[in-house]
Amino acid sequence: MAGKFMERARTRDYTQWWQREGTFPWLMQQVKPKIEGRPYSVRENYIRCVKGEKPYWMPVYGFEYNTVWPDAIEECNVPEVEGYDWWGVLWTGTWSTGGMITKPGTRTISAFDKWKEELEWPDITGVDFETDGKKIASRLDPDRPHIFESVKGIFERLHELIPFEESLMAFYEEPELLEEFFQKMADYKIEVTGKVFDNYGQIDGICYHDDWGTQRAGFFSVDMHREQIMPATKRYFDFVHEQGKFVELHSCGKNEAYVPAMLEMGVDHWTPQRGVNDNDFLYDTYGKDMAFTFPLDIPAGLSKEEINARIHGFVDRYGETGRTMCWLFCEDREDTQHAQDELVGYSLDYYNKLYNR
Repeated sequence: MAGKFMERARTRDYTQWWQREGTFPWLMQQVKPKIEGRPYSVRENYIRCVKGEKPYWMPVYGFEYNTVWPDAIEECNVPEVEGYDWWGVLWTGTWSTGGMITKPGTRTISAFDKWKEELEWPDITGVDFETDGKKIASRLDPDRPHIFESVKGIFERLHELIPFEESLMAFYEEPELLEEFFQKMADYKIEVTGKVFDNYGQIDGICYHDDWGTQRAGFFSVDMHREQIMPATKRYFDFVHEQGKFVELHSCGKNEAYVPAMLEMGVDHWTPQRGVNDNDFLYDTYGKDMAFTFPLDIPAGLSKEEINARIHGFVDRYGETGRTMCWLFCEDREDTQHAQDELVGYSLDYYNKLYNR
């Protein structure tokens, strides 16, 4: 089945935009407004924060970077309507949340221990990354960092091919075969990411998606995560670092216990799932070793002075390491510009004092 969908990918006209209007990929591909009035390069400042190299201000997460979301990589169906991806996985929309899920009952292989015989791995030969890359890059602001959204990590892809509970059982029943699968997945991720680095212009980092937990705890013990998730993931991250790019991790769940392994794997930046992880613990324990994005809620109806007070408190609490970004959630959109300006202005003064500039 997968071969048929690879043929579709090879025959697409990549001068055209393929995502369905209003979907998350479509939104990520739209032109962002120019950022005016910053005293230094937005891109340079963002990278300084990720690497812990004395930023000039605290970055406004979600606004100050460009997302590189290719049409030429089909980890879900492209466009995001019900249909099959490169792997033959059937996806359907959850329109209340604006995302896609594997259609309930979908099974691409009959059992995990049959993947070598039954799974046809995507052959990306002939996919027109060059044309798609020029198209995507044409919309990206060169003053922002460009981050490739590397979705469907090695564990996520496993539980999209077979039911979730069978994926977890493979950790116990087939650990050696599972290691082979994850390492082959790392080969695939390296191959595809290399095509992005070669064809999509300025790429500064990746945002790697692999959800590892629930709202209560991770899916795996710390030892199991280290033994079975870490090796292939680290090899992929090593490749990214060898190309001079940074690694941001998108991993939903209460995953605090995995942070030491994240650091060993080479994660530069993690955005913990809001309302689930203990941000104070993460910052106080690991804030000098890794960049974090923490949320700041701005309810509707606050005065500008009240908004300012919230922002000042956030910067004072999380600014000292120079490795924190702020994700502003303004309930009233009319507060957004003021909140962004206050965050940048106050944190600029904060860092000028901190670094004796």
